[in-house]
Amino acid sequence: MKICQEVTNKEVWKNFLLNCGEKTFLQSWNWGEFQKRMGNKIWRFAIYNNSGEPSSVALVVKVAAKRGTFLLVPHGFEISETLLNKLKDVAKEENCSFIRISPVLERKPENIEIFKKLGFRQAPLHTHPEASWKLDIRPSEEELLMRLRKTTRYLVRQALKNKEIEIFQSQNTEDIKIFDKLYQEVVKLQHFVPFSPDYLKNEFLAFRPDNQISLFFGKYRGEIVASAFVLFWSGVGFYHHAALDPKYHKLPIAYLLQWEAIKEAKRRGCRLYDFWGYVDPKKHPQHPWAGPTLFKMGFGGRVYKYVKTQDFPLSKKYWFTYLFERLRKVKRNL
Repeated sequence: MKICQEVTNKEVWKNFLLNCGEKTFLQSWNWGEFQKRMGNKIWRFAIYNNSGEPSSVALVVKVAAKRGTFLLVPHGFEISETLLNKLKDVAKEENCSFIRISPVLERKPENIEIFKKLGFRQAPLHTHPEASWKLDIRPSEEELLMRLRKTTRYLVRQALKNKEIEIFQSQNTEDIKIFDKLYQEVVKLQHFVPFSPDYLKNEFLAFRPDNQISLFFGKYRGEIVASAFVLFWSGVGFYHHAALDPKYHKLPIAYLLQWEAIKEAKRRGCRLYDFWGYVDPKKHPQHPWAGPTLFKMGFGGRVYKYVKTQDFPLSKKYWFTYLFERLRKVKRNL
């Protein structure tokens, strides 16, 4: 018989995830701490088997938005009747109109069927990436460099030769302001909804105590023109946020910054580098992620596709959210 209980011990959570294959930092202990910093209510549940060992875990976040209040399991693992029943109980207590899960299960018929049998339906809009581009970084640096696309390798080497380009890291909270300044320039050009300065700061502060995050900066002629938030968690490096001054898009500095982040992940003992977010640029050339995806693909690796985001409706209010998000998806060309 399986039981579902809350987890209050960080080491129990950490050790379980350390042995998981497919995972992202959205189920990490510190992502829960970030959510609390953002004022969100969270729960950390574990499913225990007969031996008393956890067989699955789920970080659950209460999202209270204008479009509706719901429970979110970001990049969750196994969904079972035991977990679903617990989520239903919590949702009822918190007056939520639906439960949303963004799984990191491989997108194949048998995994999709698991959700269908439990009464889930495909969400109108994803909350977190439903596919990602990842690179195995266990080979040597020399081998990784040779596996880069020819053009990407050329641009990395050109940047390495350019004495006016410098890449460095920072763990200084004040430097988030520098990142945000660049980030806002990209927002003006590409017209997307940005993460707030508080969001960026709280993410940084949640992961910094465990040395799991670093700000990468790229300087050209003494001016910072490129930056990225990179997380290092549970054997994986994550390229989470990035910004490049539009005036310098022809400069190969972003390629060198990415290469240095990959090398840092390798130095930290990571086996995988997750470029975070993928869309097929051939099928969807007008998608906002098409250009960034082509950039990521140049470093080698392969795509990982997850089961699409799933919703479990709990009340008629859900359909208001459904229609709202359908319209938003069309408006954003997603």
